[in-house]
Amino acid sequence: MRVLLDENVPVGLAPELTGHEVKTVSSLGWSGVTNSELLRRASEQFDVLVTMDQNVPFQQNLSSRLGVVLVRARSNRLIHVRPLAPDILAALTRIRPGEVRRVGSQQGNETGG
Repeated sequence: MRVLLDENVPVGLAPELTGHEVKTVSSLGWSGVTNSELLRRASEQFDVLVTMDQNVPFQQNLSSRLGVVLVRARSNRLIHVRPLAPDILAALTRIRPGEVRRVGSQQGNETGG
């Protein structure tokens, strides 16, 4: 699966997501683009966006082709996000295009649109 880590997710999480092709927003030079533009670009090249931005599911341009994994952690420091890697991996195996899955505190999932 082609996975994009948003700029608010620590880049150190990428090696933890074994079995997937993982890129970061910063490595692509997309830092600072608006959420709508990021979603447009991501939907053209990736299957899933992993983000800590809780507003992303409410963006009008949430593509039906792009799954979103929302990470909820105490902070976006790797020490707080790394323990969620198994849950993120599990979400990646089950996510469908256009779906939003939450991992971390208050886990759950909902269908995006």
